[in-house]
Amino acid sequence: MPKILYIEDDEMNRDMLARRLEKRGYQLLLAVDGEQGLEIARSENPDLILMDMSLPVLDGWEATRQLKKTPNTVCIPIIALTAHAMADDKQKALEAGCDDYDSKPIELPRLLSKIEALLNDKKV
Repeated sequence: MPKILYIEDDEMNRDMLARRLEKRGYQLLLAVDGEQGLEIARSENPDLILMDMSLPVLDGWEATRQLKKTPNTVCIPIIALTAHAMADDKQKALEAGCDDYDSKPIELPRLLSKIEALLNDKKV
């Protein structure tokens, strides 16, 4: 069962997406800010991270940069999730180290295809 770390400060968003992903067979780890997300990523070594970019304490941009600089987390695929839908926001997320990008509101079929593609790439 693939383990996904979902870092999201909005409780309603976090609960809704986590339940939908669990129903599809994913194990979910949850964090409410970037700092907590870093701690969980380092201790639990998830298969993939869903990273909200607008987080308290440590934002998603910096949390991603730190994860991609750390040897034991550098290979974990990260999908940026953000309500910022501007073209430069996608570029900014990719430059921070995210492997993919998805905008809110979440369209589950689209997000699932991105998750599955990154998990399959990681197995190769």
